[in-house]
Amino acid sequence: MIDKFCNYLTTKIRKENPDIDDERAEVINYGIHLIVGEIPKFFIIMGVAFILGVLDLTILAYFLVLPFRGASGGFHLKTHIGCIIGSIIFFCGIGLLGKYLIFEKTLKYIIAFLIWAFGMIMVKLYAPADTENVPIISKKERKKKRILSYITLTLSIIIGLFIKNEVISNIIIYGMLFQSMSITRLAYNLTNNKYGYEVYNASQEV
Repeated sequence: MIDKFCNYLTTKIRKENPDIDDERAEVINYGIHLIVGEIPKFFIIMGVAFILGVLDLTILAYFLVLPFRGASGGFHLKTHIGCIIGSIIFFCGIGLLGKYLIFEKTLKYIIAFLIWAFGMIMVKLYAPADTENVPIISKKERKKKRILSYITLTLSIIIGLFIKNEVISNIIIYGMLFQSMSITRLAYNLTNNKYGYEVYNASQEV
């Protein structure tokens, strides 16, 4: 149903804009899928979070991770159901960990530093982690997003360490870990994703 609706919208847009080629139409269709798919997905995630008793924490996790995720990218699951399940695990998981897994202050500083170091290495290696459907080709854009990834990760960890509310602090720190993991090659291989710029560069070499 969602696929048919998105294809219909893409076809309608192409009729009104005849200069759109097949490659551009694929990007538009992918964007429509993201928009249309995000609306029901958001409410389903919030519904599950409400049942689990972490609705407010899940909403916090969503918005606190968003700056780093927006800059560093990450894999996308292929189906709507898979995407919904993955998002529930990602955001509700962060909320649950933030609420129930609390470390003593010294240990927390050590863990936060290790997560920051891991995240910085992953950003260096993989960010911005794009997808085949929306590859980031421009070197200038890639450099900009990588720098933003370094900044948002570092600022988030610092805020996470110094904010007084322990639960929010944990959500930020765990969120940086989950997001850093989502851009790794292992995560891409497990979810059958490919980095968009690598696919594009390979096609140009043929």
